[in-house]
Amino acid sequence: MTSPGYITFLRQNKSFRRLFISDMVMFTGDWFSVIAMFLLAAEATDDSPLAIAGVLVARSFTFAPLEPITGMLADRYSRKALMLASNLLSFCILAAFLALDLMGSLVSVYLLAISLVVGRAVYDPAQTAYLPNVCTKEELLTANALVSGGWSASMGFGAGIGGLVISKYGIEVGLMIDSVTFLFAALMISTLPQGGPDRSERKSSNPVEMFKEIIAGWGYILERPHIRRLLLAKGGWATGGGAQVFLLILIGMEAGFGEVAAGIGVVYLCRGFGSGFGPIVARPLMAVPRIMPYLIGFALAGAGLLYVGVSTFEWGILTLLCIFSSHACSGISWVFSTTHLQKRSDDEWMGRVAGTDNLIITLSLGVSTIFAGLGMEYEVVTLREMLLITAGIQISVGVLWLLLASPGERAFLTD
Repeated sequence: MTSPGYITFLRQNKSFRRLFISDMVMFTGDWFSVIAMFLLAAEATDDSPLAIAGVLVARSFTFAPLEPITGMLADRYSRKALMLASNLLSFCILAAFLALDLMGSLVSVYLLAISLVVGRAVYDPAQTAYLPNVCTKEELLTANALVSGGWSASMGFGAGIGGLVISKYGIEVGLMIDSVTFLFAALMISTLPQGGPDRSERKSSNPVEMFKEIIAGWGYILERPHIRRLLLAKGGWATGGGAQVFLLILIGMEAGFGEVAAGIGVVYLCRGFGSGFGPIVARPLMAVPRIMPYLIGFALAGAGLLYVGVSTFEWGILTLLCIFSSHACSGISWVFSTTHLQKRSDDEWMGRVAGTDNLIITLSLGVSTIFAGLGMEYEVVTLREMLLITAGIQISVGVLWLLLASPGERAFLTD
């Protein structure tokens, strides 16, 4: 099967084009709030690394337990309605936070982080499950590369512009801008077709039955090694990547790329553009049969090797280039695993598969971030040493994938 070109696909698939525009705007706005929360946590605690890491930990550990539930919902109810509701909920949360002026304490920052994640936990599995309903199997690789590229470009623009806007106009303005993006996304999503699940597949709303469906989803995954393997790809990256996402904040604060908010924005801009650049450029490789079984392993190991450079070079252009290139590798792994999960999963299970995928990655992100935050708070290691440790973890995970998972992938893909 041949994937269509990016421009051709965007021209031909009107539903995906609207969803893509909605995502671009919403994801851009997200980073105004994320940077604002990093800065609020730093201000409340005199730049405590652990407090800043706490923003990411609060997001991860709220997201993780919700994902099995929201994944199940995406297999029961209109995925369009769930995406719409998540954006409206996020708008209401931000509007209430601003109206009540809840920006004065660390507790309020964590509450905002937790509250916004609720909306995102509803959105992500619904969107992942929705794509196969509006795209053919031939279009899925192109669609996921564009979604990843859009998310990454939005992170780059959102972090870069958000950092500058917050530096000049303040945190409150950044949060206001994010709230408007949620309304725009909701408006765009309202124009989309329903797109799954089939009404005949909906069951009763009895909590016991819903719990049984979550367990059944895990059984479906465990019985299928070709799905189970792919669910470890993003979580494998996150074992070191969660800490790296946090450590990038400290690099931005320390490296002198501008004022604190602008410095964080620059570093995250490189992370974002790298994450999008990798899968878009490497899309042809993702369809080469002799490369496919090994792609995830090499991408994970490559991401780690490049963070060895981040830990070694003086803060500057080479640092930013290594960050860009490392996240290009992780983006390849991300898009490849997501696309093949969608292709290998039956539609009635896709929400629960996506929810489990998100559960694994967010748990890994949270644990990785906690250990890095504790290490930096109590000065067990230096920033550069912690970067090197995370690089070693990712390289090890990549090698393990090549040794343990690639043979199974090769056998499955050649059947």
